[in-house]
Amino acid sequence: MTTVTLASNNGVLQGFSSQIAPSTNPSGATLTRRGRLARTLFVASLTVVLVAGFAAKSAGGEQVVAAASYVTVVVPGGATLWSVASAYSTGDVQAMVEAIREANNLKGYDVLAGQKLRVPTK
Repeated sequence: MTTVTLASNNGVLQGFSSQIAPSTNPSGATLTRRGRLARTLFVASLTVVLVAGFAAKSAGGEQVVAAASYVTVVVPGGATLWSVASAYSTGDVQAMVEAIREANNLKGYDVLAGQKLRVPTK
């Protein structure tokens, strides 16, 4: 059987107390059992609040939107975005123009002959 002897290095025990180097609190205050319980509950509740805050922040901007169905249309010669929207609109043509622009990531209102556009259907 081998015996291992650990020698202390000038009383430095890296956070562990012993008979040689008694534990000292830098602030000099000691917490009672009730104080330690209050501190633990405070830290636990703060952790819960932070986790809930980060969870709400990460999912806050997402909205569930029903998937729209689209019809692919080839723009005929001489047609404008307005004429395509009015051909497929059942109501407000301006709203259909904006829906077509959003569905196709169009920056402006210009379309070219032969261009394929996704037109949302209601």
